[in-house]
Amino acid sequence: MGIKISSEPQDFPSNLTIPLNPPTATAGMDHLTQSATASGRSYWRFSKHDFYPEPTFQNLSTYLSALSKTPHRLKDRILDRSSDARELIECKKQSENEMKKCLTWWDLMWLGFGSVVGSGIFSITGQEAHDHAGPAIVLSYAVSGLSALLSVFCYTEFAVEIPIAGGSFSFLRIELGDFIAFIAAGNILLEGLVGAAGLGRSWTSYFASIVSNNPDFLRIKVDSFAKGFNLLDPLAVVILAVANGIAVTGTKRTSVLNWVSSIFGVIVIVFVIIVGFVHGKSENLEPFFPFGAEGVFTAAAVVYWSYTGFDMVANMAEEVKKPSRDIPVGLVGSMSLITVVYCLMSLALVMMVKYTQVDVNAAYSYAFVGIGMKWAKYLVSIVALKGMTTSLLVGSMGQARYTTQIARSHMIPPYFALVHPKTGTPVYATLLITTGSCILAFFSSLDVLSSVLSFSTLFIFMLMAVALLVRRYYVKDVTPKCDTIKFVTSLFVIFGSSLGITILWSSKYRGWIGYVVTIGSWFLGTLGLALTSKQRIPKVWGVPLVPWLPSLSIAMNLFLIGSLGAAAVWRFIICSVIMLVYYVLAGVHATYDMAHIDQQELKLEPGKGNFSDGTL
Repeated sequence: MGIKISSEPQDFPSNLTIPLNPPTATAGMDHLTQSATASGRSYWRFSKHDFYPEPTFQNLSTYLSALSKTPHRLKDRILDRSSDARELIECKKQSENEMKKCLTWWDLMWLGFGSVVGSGIFSITGQEAHDHAGPAIVLSYAVSGLSALLSVFCYTEFAVEIPIAGGSFSFLRIELGDFIAFIAAGNILLEGLVGAAGLGRSWTSYFASIVSNNPDFLRIKVDSFAKGFNLLDPLAVVILAVANGIAVTGTKRTSVLNWVSSIFGVIVIVFVIIVGFVHGKSENLEPFFPFGAEGVFTAAAVVYWSYTGFDMVANMAEEVKKPSRDIPVGLVGSMSLITVVYCLMSLALVMMVKYTQVDVNAAYSYAFVGIGMKWAKYLVSIVALKGMTTSLLVGSMGQARYTTQIARSHMIPPYFALVHPKTGTPVYATLLITTGSCILAFFSSLDVLSSVLSFSTLFIFMLMAVALLVRRYYVKDVTPKCDTIKFVTSLFVIFGSSLGITILWSSKYRGWIGYVVTIGSWFLGTLGLALTSKQRIPKVWGVPLVPWLPSLSIAMNLFLIGSLGAAAVWRFIICSVIMLVYYVLAGVHATYDMAHIDQQELKLEPGKGNFSDGTL
């Protein structure tokens, strides 16, 4: 008896907690589809099949056979592109249950605020104002805010059209392919783990500073351990476990907790700004550029990290009630508000205290002490603790959903894609993130963790701008050859000129000829792209002024990457090489199996009997 497998999207239950039921009648594909049918199986399970259901991993013989075909499979994966339908429909089947659509623009606004406004504004503003920018620190925040806002535009257009949990991973997989998406995803996951661990350690330090002058007061020193790993931090582990535990109980519950606590944070921030302007002195702003333009841009590259976190909010697009309305308002609105807040807070600081007298470790606390408001420093510490806590909450939610979509693609075991039927949250993915960050936070000191951080976020923001241009200007088998050549050439000129500007600035070159050539080349490359026919127009919401804004985003992100130093580059290269080893040994084979079984499924015809003749 023949069975027809339709290539058309299936109708799924409207109840978001009812298990998805993709077609499972094909015995030949049971080893992959079984895990996506739920069919009464307990959520709490643990077997080899749940981790490695692909044909490659059935036994040692099949695995060795797959390894021998690695070059062919790697080429296939590099050239392959996903699709909107595959990410939105097919991949979601691996989770067995739907995530709950419970978020509105109000939730996204406050999730963005809670994720982005952490301890960064309090800890690095003083350092950068004192060492690099002076009163012009306000311009550093404005430059970084503009760069972040351009990236938000790119994320928003994708998230509106492809409201899926994977965020940048899914977007890059569709436009730039599996291989690029994997490199980006691996680095973002690593930075997520390290960032969460760093926040946990910082939380302990801030809390200890309130009750003692020793930031290591609550840590356990083990002399037999190597330096940098000998201060054990059980409180950081507890904070991480609690934050992730709350996040896994339900998305809406976590969102409400976030915005209630964030409103308190906003009240204190408004207090800081008002007091700063009331007690500020205009003479403290002179000279405004003590370190010149170079100092402004150097500080901008550092304070940019105060803006990171909005991508975690974009990862929750799958749980948004009305993506076309809520995502643009939530993401763009929150980032615009945060940019204004950061500029005002930094200006308030340098008006209260001369930049040469700013305390680099606790700038705002000592600024209040200087004007006779010693009690206000405790408010600053409490808001910093609140900011770190909400950053952990939102970061946990975003990282878990990012991990879920990677697992849905089988780049990592699909076990971590499973969504709990009652909470509607990815419990296993959250546990994976929690375990990793807790281990790092328990043993590793802040300086060790900070040395691991890299330019991965900026790198992915740059790739998102490239992906948006690809989405607008290139459609496979549709774009005319002449337009394809124009597009590739223009993109190459934009990238090359942006890299040239970065190299000139990083090498301390200040002659005008080099910048006229590189900036002129960037303008001509973008103009060439603007004169090329677009192949796709956004259906609902789109980035304005394409290709100019995405092209500017590429240039700004590359420029900020160039300000981070060689250590960040080497970290990225080393981590990417390690990730490539895993990809070659496992990821490429799992995704290859998934892609080609999907293709075989679409070829099945009624009245036939196997993969060649249709019989099952």
